Amino acid sequence: MLDQRLQDAKDLLATLYEQIGASGEDIEWLTNVSQMLERQPEEHRQRLKQAMNFLMLAMESKEASDLDFGGVGSNGFVWLRIYGVKRPVYPELGDFTSEETDIILLNLLTPGQCEDLWKKRQLDFSYQLVTPTGRRRFRASIYLELNHLTLSLRRINPEIRPFQTLGFHRQVARLFNLEYERRGMVLITGITGSGKSATLDSIIDANNRHSNGHIVIIADPLEYIHNSNKCVVRHREIGRDVHSFKDGTIQALRQDPDVIVIGEMRDAETISTVLEAADSGHKVFTTLHTSSAVESVDRILGETPANEQQRVRERLASVVSCVVSQKLVSTVDGKLALAKEVMIGTVPVRSAIRNNRTEEIYQIIQQGNNDGMITMEQDLARLHRSGLVTYDEAINNANNKKRFEDLMRYDRVEVKKA
Repeated sequence: MLDQRLQDAKDLLATLYEQIGASGEDIEWLTNVSQMLERQPEEHRQRLKQAMNFLMLAMESKEASDLDFGGVGSNGFVWLRIYGVKRPVYPELGDFTSEETDIILLNLLTPGQCEDLWKKRQLDFSYQLVTPTGRRRFRASIYLELNHLTLSLRRINPEIRPFQTLGFHRQVARLFNLEYERRGMVLITGITGSGKSATLDSIIDANNRHSNGHIVIIADPLEYIHNSNKCVVRHREIGRDVHSFKDGTIQALRQDPDVIVIGEMRDAETISTVLEAADSGHKVFTTLHTSSAVESVDRILGETPANEQQRVRERLASVVSCVVSQKLVSTVDGKLALAKEVMIGTVPVRSAIRNNRTEEIYQIIQQGNNDGMITMEQDLARLHRSGLVTYDEAINNANNKKRFEDLMRYDRVEVKKA
C-alpha cells in the first residue's frame, strides 16, 4: 500500500496538472510549473515537500547511498543505490509521470535556484531535513533530460565513521594529524561514489576532536556540518558563501587558518591555488577524481601548461604529504569495504615527481609497506585473503590486473612451499 504522504501528493498533482494545462514537452512547461507553484498556498507546497521528504527518509531506512528520481529514463520509478547496486523500488515508493516529478522537484527550489537552473540546465545544491532524531543532509543535483527534470541525490551519513576504523597505518595517520604535521597537502582521490567525502570528514572530525586550531572547509555543495569542538570549523559553500574554489582558497589564507579543506580540484586555476596554499605553510586537504596515486600526480601536471610544468613539479614535490586513492568494493555479505592505495611524500617519491619519473612511483609504493604505503593491488589482495571479497571482485577493482594476478600467484607459491 502506498504511503499516505505519497498518495496525498499524487492527488494534489492531478489538480495542479490541470491548472497548468500544457504538455510537458518543452522548457516552457517548466517555467509555467515554476510560476504556478509560486501562486500555490503554503499548505499545497508542504504536501509536495512531505512526499519528497518521505523518499529521502526511505533512503536511510533502506541503507541507500543514492536516489534517482524523475525524467524519462527512470520509467516513472524511484531508483535507489543500496550497497553499490542501483535498482527501482516499486510498488513501495510508487510511480510518477515525468510531469509529476517536474512539479515535485521544482517545488524544492527557490526562485533564485530556478533562475540558475534555467541558465545552466543543471543545479547543484544541498538539502536538509529536520527530524525528531536529528538533522539529515543530502547532496543534490537537478538536471534536464529531454526537457524534463531529473534528481540525483546523495545521502550524507549523519554519523561520521570513526577515523580508527579506516585502517590507516600509524605513520599515515600522523600525516593527517595537525598535532604531528602542520603543513603539506593531503589528496583523497577516487571516482564518484568511492567515499572520498566520508574519508575526508573522518579526518576532519579526528582533528576537531584532538587538536586545537582553525579549519576552513570550502565545498560545492557542503555535505556534513561539523560542530566546532577543539577546532573552530568554518563552512563555506560555493555559490552561497563564495564564488569559486579558487576565491575561497585565496580568501581562506587571510582568515588565519590552520587547515584548509578544498572540496575538489576541478581545474588548473584551483590546482595552482591549492599548491600555493600548501606552499605557504598551511595544511591542505583536497580531492581529485583519479583512481591511483600515479594518476593523481599525472593529472595535476597534465593540467599545467608545458612552460610551467617544471615549476609545478618542484612545488608539488615540496608540498605533497600523502595521496590516498580509494574504492568501495562489494563484500561477500553484500555490503561494501574500503580498498585504498596510499602514497607518502618520502624522499624517493619527491625525487620521482621532481625529476619527471612518475613511472617509478608504483614500485616505490609497493616496496614502502613499512612506511605505511600500499598499492591498490596489495590492499585488494589483503581483502581477498581475509575472506571479505571474492577473487573476481578484487581483480575487477584492480588498477593493474596483471600485478594483482602476480600477487595472488606469489601467495599460492608460498603456500605450496609451506
